[in-house]
Amino acid sequence: MAVVLALACLAPAMAACESEPARRTEQPVVVPPPTVEPRTGPVRTTGRGPEPPEQGAWLGAWVKPQWHNATGRAAAVDEFNRAAGGKLTMAHMFHQWNESFPGATEQAFQAMGKLQMISWQGTDTRSTVSGTYDSLIRQRAQDVKAFGLPVLLRYRWEMDRPNLAASIHSPEDYVAAWKHIRGIFTEVGVTNAAWVWCPHADGFAKDEREAEAYYPGDDQVDWLCADVYPGPEWASFSNRMDHFMAFAQQHPRPVVIGEFGLTQEGRPGQRADWLREVRPYLKKHPQIKAALYFAAKQTTKPLYDSTFGNDPESAAVFREMATDPYFSPPPPDLTASSGPPPTPAR
Repeated sequence: MAVVLALACLAPAMAACESEPARRTEQPVVVPPPTVEPRTGPVRTTGRGPEPPEQGAWLGAWVKPQWHNATGRAAAVDEFNRAAGGKLTMAHMFHQWNESFPGATEQAFQAMGKLQMISWQGTDTRSTVSGTYDSLIRQRAQDVKAFGLPVLLRYRWEMDRPNLAASIHSPEDYVAAWKHIRGIFTEVGVTNAAWVWCPHADGFAKDEREAEAYYPGDDQVDWLCADVYPGPEWASFSNRMDHFMAFAQQHPRPVVIGEFGLTQEGRPGQRADWLREVRPYLKKHPQIKAALYFAAKQTTKPLYDSTFGNDPESAAVFREMATDPYFSPPPPDLTASSGPPPTPAR
């Protein structure tokens, strides 16, 4: 099993493109998490994209491919999925702001029967609101509508990161850009894309990040989301997620963990111990309806390896989670649309 996962997660000979970003090695301050009881109230969306499963949670992954094209990405996800037991429901794809999508990669994932999350990088918020990119936004909306299948659309994830301040400007600017883009999608009549708001979990654990200030509102958001990693101080999964879930509990929206992964080497057994906490935490919080692992080996700074190639213990823990029936609820219908013709560039 470890050999197969190693093959699935080998780093490519070329550097990863900007749309499939390197993970950062920030050093957040550990803050005691709040005590979070599972949400008992109902969750719902605004009627866009896939309806969340009534019970259980979908599991999936983004897997760094050896070749950055549709065939390479599909092969990487397939190898990772088979090594994890063959039950993964979702596939994840990153796109830069000016890239066209859905394209060949999304078509390949559709052919594999995968529910998809598309992460769209975003650009300068003030330029976005000014109308500079309206034609580009409208084209993306038309293409997503033509694709027809339900997708999760994660616009400008981790907007609370300090290193994005030059393009985000302020929480108010971010919210204005979100509403501007979503408004164009509404004008085009896009109902198959669920809007995913996804700060970093550290944005709730560190007061200076003020992630909550970037929230566009329940009328604007279909799925809540957080990215969570142990960081160099090895904050536990529950520590980081409890800060976010205290916020999520106040909003009647399903939650997707956009990225989680083992980016630190740790002492012997520490990676597996961190990962063991994920499955019971997700099952304890039924508001969490999906989670996507981030599997990549980065060979340039910042160096990290969130694959399982040299970590059979963690590979076994992930496989146990992936083969738990709780994480295999039925996906929505993914056969209804032929979609737009694939674009050869991606």
